[in-house]
Amino acid sequence: MTLQQLRYLVAVANFGTMTAAAEALYVAQSALSRALKALEHELGAELFVREGRSVGLTAEGGRVVRLARNVLDTVTAIEDIGRVATPVSERTLTVATTSSLAIGRVARLVAAFAGEHPEAPIEVIRHGGREAVFAAVRADTAAIGVADAPGPGDLRTYRLAEVEAVLISPPDVRLPDPVPWAALDGLRMVLPARGSERRSQFEALFAEMGVRPITALEHDDRVNWVAGVLNGEGSLIWYRDVAEDVFGDSAVVRSLDPPLRRAITLVSKAGPRDRSSRLFIDLARREGYGEPDSD
Repeated sequence: MTLQQLRYLVAVANFGTMTAAAEALYVAQSALSRALKALEHELGAELFVREGRSVGLTAEGGRVVRLARNVLDTVTAIEDIGRVATPVSERTLTVATTSSLAIGRVARLVAAFAGEHPEAPIEVIRHGGREAVFAAVRADTAAIGVADAPGPGDLRTYRLAEVEAVLISPPDVRLPDPVPWAALDGLRMVLPARGSERRSQFEALFAEMGVRPITALEHDDRVNWVAGVLNGEGSLIWYRDVAEDVFGDSAVVRSLDPPLRRAITLVSKAGPRDRSSRLFIDLARREGYGEPDSD
C-alpha cells in the first residue's frame, strides 16, 4: 500500500463521496476509485458501503481510516522537522474571507487554530465578496481564502461545509415558517449597497426566484444590517449560524422554501505550502466534516 492510497481513503471519509474527494485532491475519480479498490484487494476487506449518493465506512474501513490518519499525521510531523521556526520568526498566516464568514465559521477556525498552534501567528483580512477573496490569494496578500462556492478553476479548492441561508425578520413581521420565496415579493428588506458584489448576487437570486423585495436599507457594514433588523426596518438574508449567534431571541429566523444553501470553500494556490498553511487547511477540513463515528 502507498501513502497516496491512504490519502485517498481519508479524503473519501472526510468528504463522504468519491466525486468530492477526487475534486478536492485534483485527481480523476476513476484513478481514485481504482487505487482504493486495489487497497481493498490487498487488505482482503471491504472498506466502503454505498449509502445512496454518499459513501459510508464499514467497521473495517473505520479502523483503517483511523490508522491512516495516524500515519499521515506522523508523515507530516517528519516533514516539519527542521522547518519549524521559532515564534519570533514564524511567518504570519494571512486568511482572506468575507465579512459574514469572518464573524462566524472563520472566527471559530482561527480560535481553534490558535489553540492548537499558539506558536503560529495568524490574521484575518475581510473583503466585500468572494471575488476579492480569490484575488487576494492570487496576489499572495493572503495564503488562504475562505468564501462561498464556487471556487475558481485556477486555485486549489476544498469544500468545507454547506450552510443554510435564512430570512431574519423583526418580531412583528408575520410570515410562515418556512417562508415561500413568493412572500419576499414586496417585503421590506435590508440589502448590501447597490453596485457591490454581494448586492449583484442578491439581485440575481431575486430575479431567478421571480420576486422584487422593497429596499428598506442598503449598506455594506454588517453592523448596519443588524441594526436595520433590530430597528424594525426590514428583513435580512444571512447564514443561519451567524444569525443565531448575532440576534439570539431579538429577531425571528425562518428557513426559505425551497431552502437556500451555500457551500463554503477554502482556496489556496497550487504547489508547496508553508507549515502554517498546511496545518490550517488540515484543521479546516477536520472541522468541516468531523471524524467518522466508528470503533
